[in-house]
Amino acid sequence: MTIVAAREIEVSYYGDILVLQGVSVEVEEGKITIVIGPNGAGKSTLLKTLYGLLTPRRGRILYRGEDITGMKVHHFLSKGLAYVPQARSIFPELTVRENLLLGCWIMRRDGKAVQEALEYVFSFFPMLREKQRAKAGTLSGGQQKILEVARGLLTHPEVFLLDEPTATLAPIVAKEIYAFLENLRAHKTTVVLVDQNVKQAFEISDYVYILELGRNRAQGPKAMFQGKLREVIQDWLDYEIPGG
Repeated sequence: MTIVAAREIEVSYYGDILVLQGVSVEVEEGKITIVIGPNGAGKSTLLKTLYGLLTPRRGRILYRGEDITGMKVHHFLSKGLAYVPQARSIFPELTVRENLLLGCWIMRRDGKAVQEALEYVFSFFPMLREKQRAKAGTLSGGQQKILEVARGLLTHPEVFLLDEPTATLAPIVAKEIYAFLENLRAHKTTVVLVDQNVKQAFEISDYVYILELGRNRAQGPKAMFQGKLREVIQDWLDYEIPGG
């Protein structure tokens, strides 16, 4: 069942710089969908558009069949969508717990719900429980990214959009995040992932979209690309994919 869809969307910056040119995606509920492509393909722009941070000048965004094109961003959390941007978004002078509490603002009048949300993310990331009184700025880069991901999880989203969650992270931390994403799928959460670590993203994926120059280049279930990924992306990938 499709939970989120983009239909022939065009998105531009500054009015005339067209970034997405008729892109369409359909995200299946409870699956991990990855979006890959070279730099400048429009991957991050697609996620921002799915989350309402950008409004397409043409085309539609649908959530469970409802047209949400142009809906204000603050409505998305209550609808069950969450987004973790590529750029760092923590507040370094606040504690880990205070950063997490900021992610609980939609339930701020329900102390029990807030505590349950915190316990929920601590169950995924025990390190955050241990460091909840520490200033977020004292965490390592990988721990800060985990904090950002955990903050997005607080509202129990039905759809989790993540933009480059493992960029610049040590392999051991990246592995933890991929394991977390697979765990989310086991909990029936839908994941849409943009990641330059193509091999690892592909390994956990169910469905693959490849964008190039703001357009759909290829798409299909993981099995369609098994053993063929290197061939599909050889024109733009600048590092080796062992066994791809």
